[in-house]
Amino acid sequence: MRSGNEPVTARSPLRLRFWLGMWGLVWAAAGTAAFLLAGRPGWAVACGGLMVVVVVDLIMVLRHIHQGPHYQPGPDIPPYEPPRSRP
Repeated sequence: MRSGNEPVTARSPLRLRFWLGMWGLVWAAAGTAAFLLAGRPGWAVACGGLMVVVVVDLIMVLRHIHQGPHYQPGPDIPPYEPPRSRP
């Protein structure tokens, strides 16, 4: 049943995002090393930049996971109503 406020109370699968980020980090590091060894500095810089973006995303994901059930609720926690802003 839809309540109409799904975009407001949506939950992010943070653990899945963490493991996909780790997978991306491994490939970005491997790409950086491979392009450096192949003598392609431009592609190595591109892979290194991607690696920085992935690391920043992983830091944010870990921060949200450690903040507890408000950001990473389990299946037993129902959706919460968003806080009402005060005028």
